[in-house]
Amino acid sequence: MGAGRRAREAAQLHRSLCRVYEEGREGNPGNPCLFETDVEICLVGGSCKSPIERFWNGNDKIYVLQKARHNEDSDPMSELKPDDSVYASELLPKESSGPAALSVTRAKQLISLYTMVQNPNMTHLNISDPVVLPPLWIRCDGSDPEHTCWLGAEPLKAGNKITGMNFYMVTCDGPTTDKACFANLEELKMAHKMKHHSSIVTTKGFAQYELIRAAAMEDTIVESESNIYVDITWNAVNKILEAPPLVSAATLNITLKPGDPRSPVYQLYRELQFLLALAEGLKSGVTEWPEPLESESAVELVQEFLTDLKKKLDGYCLSGNTKEAEIHQGSSSLLSKLIQQSYHGKIEAVSLSGITPIQMLLEIGLDKMKKDYVSFFIGQELATLTYLDYFISTSVDLQEQVHRVQKLHHMLEIMVSCTVLLQFKHENLFPLTQICMKYYKENPLNEQHEFQLPIRPALVNKLYENDHPEIWKVDISSGHGQKEVKTTWQVSTNPPVEHMISSNTGLLSESTVNGSSEERMYFISMAKCSQVYFM
Repeated sequence: MGAGRRAREAAQLHRSLCRVYEEGREGNPGNPCLFETDVEICLVGGSCKSPIERFWNGNDKIYVLQKARHNEDSDPMSELKPDDSVYASELLPKESSGPAALSVTRAKQLISLYTMVQNPNMTHLNISDPVVLPPLWIRCDGSDPEHTCWLGAEPLKAGNKITGMNFYMVTCDGPTTDKACFANLEELKMAHKMKHHSSIVTTKGFAQYELIRAAAMEDTIVESESNIYVDITWNAVNKILEAPPLVSAATLNITLKPGDPRSPVYQLYRELQFLLALAEGLKSGVTEWPEPLESESAVELVQEFLTDLKKKLDGYCLSGNTKEAEIHQGSSSLLSKLIQQSYHGKIEAVSLSGITPIQMLLEIGLDKMKKDYVSFFIGQELATLTYLDYFISTSVDLQEQVHRVQKLHHMLEIMVSCTVLLQFKHENLFPLTQICMKYYKENPLNEQHEFQLPIRPALVNKLYENDHPEIWKVDISSGHGQKEVKTTWQVSTNPPVEHMISSNTGLLSESTVNGSSEERMYFISMAKCSQVYFM
């Protein structure tokens, strides 16, 4: 590749990266941008989960480059000039199959161009307003002998000046059950010392265990979107795959999808689904309810109901209507209003045709379910009525009330699951409740949200001490600040990168004929770092 062509490509890449960066700064990441004909540029950060979080410590925005997937029905590139920039979404089929990887050779070319535009000595590129761009990571297809799956580059800075680059390479092999393929910790440490000319290294361990599995109950296998994991970190690792010491730091990660038939509150979930159906009918204005055969109004029916009720209670109520008016206080439902009006001898005429019965039934159901949830959270001393006020308020419209009751149910299922499956006591349920309620006072319903609770490993170690970890890794580090370099070795039961495809993902290999013992199949990953300083 000639120097002039390289300079033009570097300048073009710089324009594309700046365009994506500016849109990201304005809070509108928008669609990925296309570079040349084969590369898609995305900006990842903020609330988006970083695809390289296990291999990189940074928490800022990053560029992710991957292979552009063209729509085979048309060829828009045939009409583009070399310097034209288009959105990659214009080239994608309507249904995407996930991120695609570039060849390692192409990825190295892109890393080289990115390094050129970040090198302040490359004045011949005529970049008028050089800025420090976010780190760049490229999905690779593992076609090289090392099976590289990521290449990354990160500018090193002194103030606002770029002084060099950190280069990263992540490789992956597997899956395999052959522990002979696993590294030796002392050999890893020695290799790190030799590469980085370090005399002292530190080690940090990480392990992730799954605490509930699909078949949590005997003889029952139910596919579930719920997961409870514990992430554990500790310093001074002694050997590969060692068990985390009990003095480690641990975080419980809970993602729970309501509606598991095995849940003790499944009946309540079904009641909620009925209310959701009513709410949908009320919102759409469509009802399949049959018209009443009798001509009696709701008022007459309520009066008959009250008369019959008073006969049955005659002799048991000593305080007249006052006490009855108090069973209906706090309820703003249409039926409650009619009952309260009856105490004053004046009731509005309400027809039972159309969607009115749906509204009345929905209101009654909401009142009942709110009382159930309040009874649980207050009875278990997990929240006060004041703290629950947001979730049970009747000052918002019915649809919003239903939405907030859904939040209550999601929290209830989380608490019940932690009580039944993890044997949590009040001291652990209380802070988890506060975390959930704080999130749901500020965010919409999200059954895929991962709630996190710091815990002591001793609280759950009985659940994982005889199990295999889902992820186990060790970080070997030396240097400080920007001169810190790190080598990471990791095993995981799932592919460490989402663009890797394997038909063996998550499988178990039986090591005995009768299946009494099982070994996990692991992917083995390595992340290495090197530094280059500009002169």
